[in-house]
Amino acid sequence: MKKIHKIVVLMLVLILVLSACSKPTTDNPEVTDSDEITLVVWDQFYRPEESAVIEKLNAEFEKAHPGVKIQREVKVLDDLKMTVKLALAEADGPDVAQVNQGRSDMGALIEADLLLPLNDYLAKYGWGNVFSTSVASRNSFTPDGKSFGHGNLYGVSPTAEVVGVFYNKGIFKKNRWSVPTTFEEFQELLAKIKKAGITPISFGSLDGWNAIHEFSAIQHLLVTPAYINSLTYGVNNVSFDTPENQEAAQILLDWAQAGYFTEGYPGIGYDDSNNNFKAGEGAMTITGSWFAPELMIGTDQEFGFFLLPGLSGKQTMAIGGVGVPYAIRKTTQHPDLAAEYLNWMISPRAAELWAKAGMLPAMSLPENSKVKTDNLFGETLYAWETINKNNAVGHYIDWATPTFYDTLVAELQKLLGSIATPADFTAAVERDYAQFLKEQNK
Repeated sequence: MKKIHKIVVLMLVLILVLSACSKPTTDNPEVTDSDEITLVVWDQFYRPEESAVIEKLNAEFEKAHPGVKIQREVKVLDDLKMTVKLALAEADGPDVAQVNQGRSDMGALIEADLLLPLNDYLAKYGWGNVFSTSVASRNSFTPDGKSFGHGNLYGVSPTAEVVGVFYNKGIFKKNRWSVPTTFEEFQELLAKIKKAGITPISFGSLDGWNAIHEFSAIQHLLVTPAYINSLTYGVNNVSFDTPENQEAAQILLDWAQAGYFTEGYPGIGYDDSNNNFKAGEGAMTITGSWFAPELMIGTDQEFGFFLLPGLSGKQTMAIGGVGVPYAIRKTTQHPDLAAEYLNWMISPRAAELWAKAGMLPAMSLPENSKVKTDNLFGETLYAWETINKNNAVGHYIDWATPTFYDTLVAELQKLLGSIATPADFTAAVERDYAQFLKEQNK
C-alpha cells in the first residue's frame, strides 16, 4: 500500500508541474494564470498606413504578454474629442485613450479628474530620456487642469509632426520652378503658378481646423517663440490683437482673394482636398507631415516637402510638436499594464515601424535603423530635425483656451469670406483670449 501511495503522490506532483508549465506566464503581476485581461484602447489612427502600424504593435504586445488581449476602437479625431470624456467617466470605459492636447481636451479631462498622472511611470521607464522637457510640457498640466505646460505628465505621444509645404515635383520640374528660400520668393512663386493656370495651393476649409493651420503657418513666420509659448500656455498676459497677427490674417486674405486656393475651397473637406492634390491637382498644399505616407503610395506623382521659408530667409518657427498622446483612465483596474502599453508604443521598435510607414516618430530611431530617408519621409524628417535642433518648434494655437478652436474656426470663416477684416478677426479672437485670462486670474 505504501508503494502505491508513493506512486500516486508522485503522479499528482508530476501533473501539477506539467500543468504549471503549460500555462502562459507574464512579468506583469496584473495578469494571472487563470484570467485573461482585456485592455480597451481607443485611438485615432484611422488612416490605413497608420492603422497598420498600430495593429502590428498591438499584435506584438499581445505576443509578449500572454493572457492579455487588446480591444482596439478606432475613431476619427473629431469623434474621439466628442466621446472620450463621457467614456472615461464610465467604469467600463477605455483603459487607454488618445487625448488631444490643449485646455479644451486634456485640460478638461484632468479638471474632471479622469486621467491618471504618469509621473511614477516617467521615472520607472526613463521617459525623460525619450522626450525633451519641451516636448513633455505639451502633455503636462497642473492637477486641477488649469495651468498648461507644466505640472504632472498625463500623456505620451508616439509620433511627431511638422506643418510645412508639400509640392508636386513633376509640376515644379515641368515649369522650371525652384523651392523658394525666402517668404518673398514664396509669394512670387504663388503668382507665377496662378499665371500658369495651375492652382497654387490645394486647400479645402470645410472641416475648419486646417484653416487654423493655414493662418498659423504664416503667423509663425512673424512672431517670436516667446510670444507663441506665452499665448499657448496662457502666461505673461499677451494679446492676440497684435500687428503681427493682423499682418498674417491680411496675407491669408490676400491669398484667398488672389485665387491662390482651390476653386470652391469653402465647400471642400480636408481629405477630399488631399485626394485632389495626390491626383496631381495643385502645385502645393500646406499641411502636416502625417500626410506623407499617403503621398508615397498609390500615385503616379512625385512629391517633396519644405518648410515655409521666413522673411528674407530668416530662421523662423514652424507649427509642430508631437502627435495626439496616449493617456490612462484614472479608474482603470490595470494601471501598470496600461503604462506598460504606453511604454510599448514609444519604444525603439515603434519608432522603426512608424518610420517605415513614412510617419515621423516622436522617439529617436534605433542606431541600427535601416529605414530609407532618401525620399519624401526623409524630407519631413529633415524638416522636423531642423526645427527641433534650432528650438523653432511652434504650437497649435487652438490649444490656448477651452473655446479657442471654435472661435478661430468661426472667425477665419468670416475673414476668408470677406465678412470681417484682419483687424476684426484679431479683435474677435482677442475677446475670447482676454476672457479666458480674466477667469484664470480670478
